[in-house]
Amino acid sequence: MTIEYLKTSKPQDERAEDDAKVRATVEATLKDIETRGDAAISDLSQKFDGFTRPSFRLSESEIEAAMQKVSTRDMEDIRFAQTQVRNFAEAQRASMTDIEVETMPGVILGHKNIPVQSVGCYVPGGKFPMVASAHMSVLTASVAGVPRIVASAPPVNGEPHPAIVAAMKMGGAHEIYVLGGIQAVGAMAVGTETIDPVHMLVGPGNAFVAEAKRQLYGRVGIDLFAGPTETMVIADDTVDAELCATDLLGQAEHGYNSPAAMITNSRKLAEETLREIDRLLEIIPTAETARTSWEEYGDMILCDTHEEMLQVANDMAYEHVQIMTDRDDWYLEKMHSYGALFLGPRTNVANGDKVIGTNHTLPTKKAGRYTGGLWVGKFLKTHSYQKVTTDEAATLIGEYGSRLCMLEGFVGHAEQCNVRVRRYGGINVPYGAAAPYREAAE
Repeated sequence: MTIEYLKTSKPQDERAEDDAKVRATVEATLKDIETRGDAAISDLSQKFDGFTRPSFRLSESEIEAAMQKVSTRDMEDIRFAQTQVRNFAEAQRASMTDIEVETMPGVILGHKNIPVQSVGCYVPGGKFPMVASAHMSVLTASVAGVPRIVASAPPVNGEPHPAIVAAMKMGGAHEIYVLGGIQAVGAMAVGTETIDPVHMLVGPGNAFVAEAKRQLYGRVGIDLFAGPTETMVIADDTVDAELCATDLLGQAEHGYNSPAAMITNSRKLAEETLREIDRLLEIIPTAETARTSWEEYGDMILCDTHEEMLQVANDMAYEHVQIMTDRDDWYLEKMHSYGALFLGPRTNVANGDKVIGTNHTLPTKKAGRYTGGLWVGKFLKTHSYQKVTTDEAATLIGEYGSRLCMLEGFVGHAEQCNVRVRRYGGINVPYGAAAPYREAAE
C-alpha cells in the first residue's frame, strides 16, 4: 500500500493538549451551574455573550415580535427547508413499528417505541447563526412525538436571532431560551431554579458544547458527540480542482478547528486542488477562519487505488464524506464508518446541512464507527414487554427458567419460576431446587 500525505494537519499530541484544556474548563463550568443555578447562568452569559436578562426564556409575545422581524422570503425558505426535513423524518418514523408476536403457544413478546419525554435542543449561533439546526433537532423531535421540547440558542448582536427563533417555534419548540454554549446545555441538563431539567440533549456545537454533552452523558441522554464539523472529499480524475477545493473550504469556514481532508488517487488533481485552495483563500469572505482550519486541520492524502482510498476513509470516519468518482455507488456499498455520504458532483454537503431533508447533526471524532447521525429514531426508546397467557406456557417456560437460574446459583430467581410451575403446572418443586424435566415429573 502506498499512501502519501501531500499536506498534514496538526499533530495528534497538540490536539490532545487542546482537548485537555477544554475538558477542564467544561468541568469547572458545569460544577458552577450545579452549585449556583440561575446566578451562574446569568454570570456565564454575561461573560461569554455579553448578555443577561431577568429570565432567559422568551415569552410568547417576544417570540412573535422576533418572528415579525424575519423577511417574507426568509420565512418561505425556512418553511421549504422544514417541509423537506419533516417529510423525511415522517418517512423514517413510519418505518419504526411496534411489534407483538406469539413466539410459542401462550407466550407473547413485543416492543413499543415510546418518545423521550423531554429534550433540550441546542442551536449554535456564535460565529454563524445556524438556523438549520433548529429544523434538525426541534422539528425531528416534534415528529417523534416528544411532549416537551426545549430549545436554546445564544444571542446574536445582543438579542435573540429572529430567524432562529422563528425556526424553533415553527419546528414545534415548547420553551425557547436565549442562552449559548456550556451554560445552555448545562442549564437544560442540570436544571436551575427556573429551568426544569430535560431527559436528553441534542444538537451540534463547538468543542466546549461537545465536551459538555460528553460529561453530562449518563445524567441525561445525548444524541451523539457532534463537535467541530469535519469534511472529507474522496475524488478521482472525473472531477476538477474547483469542485474539490470549494467543498473542502465550504466546511472549513465553520470554525478555526474544523478538519478537512481530501483523499484521491490522482496526483494531478491533488496538486491542482492545493493550488485552487490557495487561490480561493485570497478571495472568500470567510478566509481568515477557513485558512486556519485548513492550515492546522487539513490533510491531502494521495493513494494508489480506490481500495486504499476506501480503507483510509473508513479509518478516519469523518462526519461529512463527499464522493466524486467513477464508482460512487461502490463507495456507498463499501463505506461503513462516517456521518453522512454525499454522492456525486451534483450533491454537496451544504444542501445536506440546510435544506435537502436529511439531518445535519452527525457524528465527529470517529464516532461514526459506532453511531449514525441524529434522526427521528434517536428520540424514541424501544421498550420490550412479555406476557404469558396459558398455564401450559407458564409451566414450560418456568421449568427451563428454574434450571437456568440454578445453573448460575440464583436461588431466589429460580423460586420466581418455581412458584409458577407449582401453581400453574401442579408440579411440586422444593424451595432451592431446580424444576424437574416435564417427563420426569409425569
